[in-house]
Amino acid sequence: MTTRATRSPRRRTVVALAVVLVVLVAFVARLIDIQVVNASQHVEDAFSKGMQTTTTLEGARGTIVDANGSPLATSMLRYNVVVDPKLAEGGMSLRDDNGAIVKNDAGDTVMVTWPEIAAEIAKVTDQSSDEVRTMVDDAYAKNPESRYQVIKRLVSTAEFRELDDLGIPFLSFEPVASRSYPDGAVAGNIIGFVGSDGEPLEGVEKLQDSCLEPTSGSIKYQRGANGVTIPGTAVEEPAVDGGTLKLTIDSDLQWYMQQLIAEETDRYQANWGGILVMETATGKIRAIAETDSVDPNDPGASKSEDRGSRLLRTSFEPGSTFKPVTAATAIEQAGVTPETTVTVPDRMVFSNGAVVNDSENHATQNLTLNGGLVTSSNVAMSQFGAMVDPQTRYDYLKKFGAGETDGLGWSGEPERILRPADTWDNQTKYATTFGQAFTVTAVQVANAYQTFANGGVRMPASLVESCTKANGEVVTPKLAKPERVITEETAKEVSLMLENVFAQGTLAEDVELPGYRMGGKTGTAQIPDGHGGYKKNLYFTSLVGFAPADDPKYVVLTVFDEPKKQRMSSANRSVFKKAMAQVLTHYRIMPSGSETPLLPVTG
Repeated sequence: MTTRATRSPRRRTVVALAVVLVVLVAFVARLIDIQVVNASQHVEDAFSKGMQTTTTLEGARGTIVDANGSPLATSMLRYNVVVDPKLAEGGMSLRDDNGAIVKNDAGDTVMVTWPEIAAEIAKVTDQSSDEVRTMVDDAYAKNPESRYQVIKRLVSTAEFRELDDLGIPFLSFEPVASRSYPDGAVAGNIIGFVGSDGEPLEGVEKLQDSCLEPTSGSIKYQRGANGVTIPGTAVEEPAVDGGTLKLTIDSDLQWYMQQLIAEETDRYQANWGGILVMETATGKIRAIAETDSVDPNDPGASKSEDRGSRLLRTSFEPGSTFKPVTAATAIEQAGVTPETTVTVPDRMVFSNGAVVNDSENHATQNLTLNGGLVTSSNVAMSQFGAMVDPQTRYDYLKKFGAGETDGLGWSGEPERILRPADTWDNQTKYATTFGQAFTVTAVQVANAYQTFANGGVRMPASLVESCTKANGEVVTPKLAKPERVITEETAKEVSLMLENVFAQGTLAEDVELPGYRMGGKTGTAQIPDGHGGYKKNLYFTSLVGFAPADDPKYVVLTVFDEPKKQRMSSANRSVFKKAMAQVLTHYRIMPSGSETPLLPVTG
């Protein structure tokens, strides 16, 4: 029989256990509340009281690729090597009784001295042992509490791994995003480069930074009173990598053109030269080669004037390459045809007193409009141009790009001069008919011929294809809308006359590519001397054309600044022929199936 005496201790035990259980449940509930339910709030409270460390997470700068996806610029991690001077010099907890430092070597604890460690580091970083020791010793002498001293910046991943394997307790590493250009100087003047601090300084690296720039993240974690990180307290905001910038450039074609223009520039002893290749149907620039080109991996090795793009930062009088614009204007506004004639002496004084000369002496002849282009007669084109009032001619020049931006938005764009028609003096009224008294860029010259070859529709020039963001979103650049500049019939007539320039002009044999119909024009522009006149016997020469003329696919423009060996535009024949041949071969363009119909030169 159970007595009251025996029941009492049992009841007390049950009650005690119940109380313990209630307390335990309360503790567990409170622990869950602290570490789970309201964990983020408590972490933030700790952060607000300064009990935290924040580490920046660096995103990778975006990749630049060519039209085919081949990388032109990539990002890679390098590392700054950091020593903690306080631990290296005064960290007694790391040392044995004899002052040797405890080092982890492949899992084994070994004892080494600071001079021995400095020697091991120096062997990897290609420094002297004394150099490493001096940097750390000086930092400690200056401030015994110093915890940070960089001893080598931007070591490679292989060097980082080798140093990390040394197992040195006071050695740490800061990851630093670094830029690499796998093709070296190929398209270097367009790609540009970044500084040692990662800031973009030139080219599309700078102009398209909004696409390429990464967004840094961070990781915050709590630390105890002794500075040790508290596990489970990390709060991370991930970094976002930069986007992938796709250019219209074809890097294989670009490489060839850079080799070619370097060779030809040296051959003709020019200050510099350039080649621009534009796709007729789209206005996309497939190559923009020039001398000299910078290697973005080592921009300091190039002269400052060679680190940017001269082709995109130079304006010039187009000269005879803009005579077809005068022809198109006369066809549409004066009703002339390719066979309309004018009487052409080699020197002509117009009724307003303006004087126009041809480049060579010749007998007076009746030249057709086609003949004016084939012989590149200033006198003939002046007369055809004068059939249209100056304001209308000004409007056509504007439609073909003169006086406008080229649409690429390049930094350091040159001044383009096209004065209003009502300010033209007597000489300017005629000079503008043969490409003088106004300036354009290389891109605008190529764009004008793209317009003729594209049935009269000008496509906006472009260098950037797209930007693909880290989240996969593809953003294409905002370009001007295609613009019909002249009628399709006018474009066909002018294009056929440009074919005749190649077929019947003095450069016919020099630029001929068997099986292909081509059209184009040379230009010899005078260069201002900076004192209101022109340099004597020094010119900016060009040759621009398209092929195959019966179904134009590509426009090629070549330029030389002050060629000395051959001072006129004939210097461009060799480089143009080689460049166009490579373009047609590279893109596997089929030969023409017909011959150029010949138009009369004289009437």
